[in-house]
Amino acid sequence: MIFDADGVATLTALTSAHSHAFQRALRGNAQRAASVGGVDDFWSWRQALYTLASELTPESIHAISRVAYRELFRAGVRTVGEFHYVHHQPDGSPYADRLLMAEAVIEAALSEGLRVCLLRVVYARAGRGRGPEGVQRRFSDGSLEVSLADTEALLSRYANHPKVRVGLAPHSVRAVPPAWLGELAEFAEKHAIPLHMHVAEQPAEIEACLAETGMRPVELLAERGVLGSRFVAVHATHLAEHEPALLGASGARVCLCPTTERDLGDGLPNVTALVTAGVRLCVGIDSHVVTAPLEDVRGVELGERLRTGRRTVLSWKDDTPAQALWRIGSTLGAEACGFEDAGGRLTINRNADSLALVTDGHLLDALVFGGAEREVFLVP
Repeated sequence: MIFDADGVATLTALTSAHSHAFQRALRGNAQRAASVGGVDDFWSWRQALYTLASELTPESIHAISRVAYRELFRAGVRTVGEFHYVHHQPDGSPYADRLLMAEAVIEAALSEGLRVCLLRVVYARAGRGRGPEGVQRRFSDGSLEVSLADTEALLSRYANHPKVRVGLAPHSVRAVPPAWLGELAEFAEKHAIPLHMHVAEQPAEIEACLAETGMRPVELLAERGVLGSRFVAVHATHLAEHEPALLGASGARVCLCPTTERDLGDGLPNVTALVTAGVRLCVGIDSHVVTAPLEDVRGVELGERLRTGRRTVLSWKDDTPAQALWRIGSTLGAEACGFEDAGGRLTINRNADSLALVTDGHLLDALVFGGAEREVFLVP
């Protein structure tokens, strides 16, 4: 928090390091049970998601993304990590310009005032021994070589753009064969780009990985040389007791997505174990079920309070919880997306109702734990 001579307070801008912008079109359309008496969970929600993904066009993904990004900008976000996996036409055949869908998303972000890290997803299968099924054909390239060639083309096209970064994103251990993981990590290291991946979001993912490899996802990633300072494990909800140490020792990051994880019933990660292991954290909006980046920021601490039944549970060394949480929601997320800074500053509306009666010394605490984005940030 910086106060100028006139008492105006500013903060570094927020970052949403994990986004699926097209899922903004699903808001409100997946909040009823899939069937009477049926089980409504992540997997039933995914069917609604796949229906939406099957209908996307370059024009519609651009229009939907602009809505998603406009909301993020107005809520104080200036950098987004877009985990992009809808690459091809509905039948799986590529567009004449293989980068068309990625460019539609990038241009949407730039049009709404955001910097963007386009995390080009690699997707190969429905699971062990099963090729891509249904709409998954839109996500899949047919070979690792083709996926990496498209990533190289994006890197070349945006090499000198100050507001665009390109990263690589193996979707998950379910969707990417173990044999590909080492080469993906080597590619990211060679090109010095971010490497993001969904990790341990669902118990079924872990069970499938154990059945195929005899290892849990984090164990497999460690064994294949994927973990490292460029790596961001998204979610990391269901880790075994020893796995935070594997992430921390490698210098890897974890991106938590509290508003989406609670919406999907994913569960609560052991954030204390991650922090104790030295894992650097960031946050993301993920499915855009609600655009409330402060909810994602405060959710890192508040979710841990729910999990443990205690208050102010995370140890942040010399920082207050609010100071540490702001860095997680701001500069640490931007770094995870390949940027060196937060991309600007936000001016605080000291007259916001939610900040009334709050002293300057506790302003950041009140903003992080009780602020509402639309009233506390003076957005141009």
